[in-house]
Amino acid sequence: MSRVDRRRVLETLSLIGIGTTTFQRALSDEVVKQAGLTLEQITHAEWVAGITLTDEQRTALTGRLNGVRDDAVQIQKIPIQYDSLPSFRFDPEMADPAVKVRASAMPPWLQDSGEDSSVKGPPENKDPAASDDLSFLTIRELGSLLRAGQLTAVQMAEHCLKTLEEKNVTLNCVVTLTRNLALKQAERADKELASGHDRGPLHGIPWGAKDLISVAGYPTTWGAPQFQEQQFANDARVAQRLNEAGAVLVAKLSLGALAMGDKWFNGQTKNPWNLEQGSSGSSAGSASAVAAGLVPFAVGSETLGSIVSPGRRCGIVGLRPTFGRVSRAGCMALSWTMDKIGPMARTADDCGTVLAAIHGHDDADPTTVDRWFQWPVKADLSKLRIGRVTNCDTSPPDQMALDILKELGATIVDIDLPRGIPDSPLSSMLNVEAACIFQPLTRVSNVEGLNSWGDIFQACHFVSAIDYLQASRARFELMKQMARVFTSVDLYIGGDDLGIANLTGHPCMTLPVMMADVKPQPRPLCCTMTSGLYDEATLLAVARLIEAKADVVKHRPQ
Repeated sequence: MSRVDRRRVLETLSLIGIGTTTFQRALSDEVVKQAGLTLEQITHAEWVAGITLTDEQRTALTGRLNGVRDDAVQIQKIPIQYDSLPSFRFDPEMADPAVKVRASAMPPWLQDSGEDSSVKGPPENKDPAASDDLSFLTIRELGSLLRAGQLTAVQMAEHCLKTLEEKNVTLNCVVTLTRNLALKQAERADKELASGHDRGPLHGIPWGAKDLISVAGYPTTWGAPQFQEQQFANDARVAQRLNEAGAVLVAKLSLGALAMGDKWFNGQTKNPWNLEQGSSGSSAGSASAVAAGLVPFAVGSETLGSIVSPGRRCGIVGLRPTFGRVSRAGCMALSWTMDKIGPMARTADDCGTVLAAIHGHDDADPTTVDRWFQWPVKADLSKLRIGRVTNCDTSPPDQMALDILKELGATIVDIDLPRGIPDSPLSSMLNVEAACIFQPLTRVSNVEGLNSWGDIFQACHFVSAIDYLQASRARFELMKQMARVFTSVDLYIGGDDLGIANLTGHPCMTLPVMMADVKPQPRPLCCTMTSGLYDEATLLAVARLIEAKADVVKHRPQ
């Protein structure tokens, strides 16, 4: 029955005296039921759409709503893998097209550091046989020992494998030891060096991968019981690039279930500075293992705090690069418009060394771009404008970093971060994208062991496409406001900007700058530093200056 026919029937019934509201409602319900939906169902669904309809409008919409439902059912039947990409991509440059030009060359406040990009001289008073020393050496120190013949890549790998196995009993940071692969890669590294083939500063250096990074031949569990046995045929692009750089993968490290928090299917990963406390997440194992000296560096990921939060909790350097800086191909997707891959280490120099190996365009990840990056470089503070955020509280470690920079001659500029557009509601885009990716679990109610994701996934099925797109439009306005911030400063310290900068795609890093006298042992506190798009080199160069003055890296968890 067409809309016109239904209206004529109702008008005729009214004219002959039996068209009461109750009668018409009953008749409308009958018409709608024949089409598959009831007026009551439509009424109950209106709160999701944020609109209110009349009974006549509900009756008239029945056919179209059934069409919407039928389309959804057909779409759900199309076989789509977890790693299938959407037909759109997020572009952090949209709000500031000029950044493409700015990011094509070294900024005027940076210059080549004059350092050898591979090695320093052998570390003074370091005995490679002493396990504590070996566990806490930097990438360049390990590299110098390797090239001086005082240590082999196989010895480094075996040391890390042994330490990971022993300390994991306490820290619960390891999902899988990649022993066979590690020894194979380490043997190759030694043979290549012996033949004169040096792949660079990461040659022979052990590392750990957050267990959402696929590695062929080993499980990639995503921290979730539903995927404990999952394996992939190919390595993620970030693992490929590190292999090409000569690095040696020794472990797949824990993450909170589906990249939430620090609780995974084997329990909670612990903070080496306080074993009564989780290491935060979701790059929980990466932060814990680096802080405890189990690996020289690890690779984590961040969507909304998953590098920054555990970096701060465990007192290490965590670098969240600009969105699109590092390929995510072969890594678990949580949010196509917010996921980022980045290094975690004990020094800024180590993070810069790793980023130099993993950044760049990758056809398998269409969001990636080639933008200038060089490491090592040094910063001329006299040419830099450092922002102090005035519209939020400044934490003690953030203030410490500002004081150090001021003492070193930096210009400190007061700024406000955009607060007119609330970032928390916009972060719902992450939840909706995650719910879409993992809808196969929701549809069969297979959400046990996923922390809070079960409720989030279910709730997001009630978010309308219009609301999602409206959030995206508001996000673009926020991006434009952040672009204006960086017309006043080149980077800023602190700012409580976790939601804002993740939505806009800006890079951020954590840096330990002071020790807190707390129980059970003193622990490092980190400042956070945020820069313009693709300006990780400035973050790292400034961080090295602060790091040298603060001298916190010498402290080790007991």
